[in-house]
Amino acid sequence: MKTCLQSMQLLKLLKRIPRKFMQEQEVKILSLPALYIMETTMPESMIDSVNDYMDEYREKEERESLAPTLVGQINKGEQLLLDHTDERLAEYNHFICNLGAEYINHFGSSGNTVKGPKQVEIDQTWSVHSYDGDYNPLHDHGTKTTMGLSSAAWTKVPEQIGVVNAGSPTFSLYNESGYSDGCIVFQYGQTSTLDSERLKPAQSIVMTPEVGKLMVFPSWLQHMVYPFKGEGERRTIASNLNCWDVVPEDKPTPEEVQ
Repeated sequence: MKTCLQSMQLLKLLKRIPRKFMQEQEVKILSLPALYIMETTMPESMIDSVNDYMDEYREKEERESLAPTLVGQINKGEQLLLDHTDERLAEYNHFICNLGAEYINHFGSSGNTVKGPKQVEIDQTWSVHSYDGDYNPLHDHGTKTTMGLSSAAWTKVPEQIGVVNAGSPTFSLYNESGYSDGCIVFQYGQTSTLDSERLKPAQSIVMTPEVGKLMVFPSWLQHMVYPFKGEGERRTIASNLNCWDVVPEDKPTPEEVQ
């Protein structure tokens, strides 16, 4: 009862404060980001070149499976280590290294500290060929450097994935919609169904695969991929990027962050 009376008294007090006084006061909202994800689209020529390389590589008997070191539950498809030095991946390599450098530049220009210039280079590139029922449980990535970036892009997506895009207002997980089938989920904090009522920003995001869509994110970011049903291949090319400290006497390159 005491708390109720105090609340009523406070409400009466606020009503007596002139609206003009409230409008004249400067009000700021501080946004405190927990994460940056970079999203772009691969050029058509790059998608074709990457697919040509992977199609040919999958036919080779000496192709190297990464199943022993990756958590993906890819029972009908396969996870393969790619030769990122192959000339057909040259455009892709240059593209993601420059994106990695741009990501670090954005991080630094957003009020965060980056200690000295960095050199971005590919640590490892692999492909994931997923079919009906294949999925990736929650995991993160690792790199040789403490500061590390990862990328993921799709070069083939079955037509039944993304009937309703995760960014659409009609996207829902209810009523067995299946809208999240084949989607990737990034998790960067604890979430609950009451978050919005508690004024707590979301700490996970669902993203729908699209041919050519490419994302760059910090390697520590946990993520998972839902399975899908039906025909078709969900083809992913992924990379880990090392971010080396640049020795002063080294000559800068296009991938070098200033």
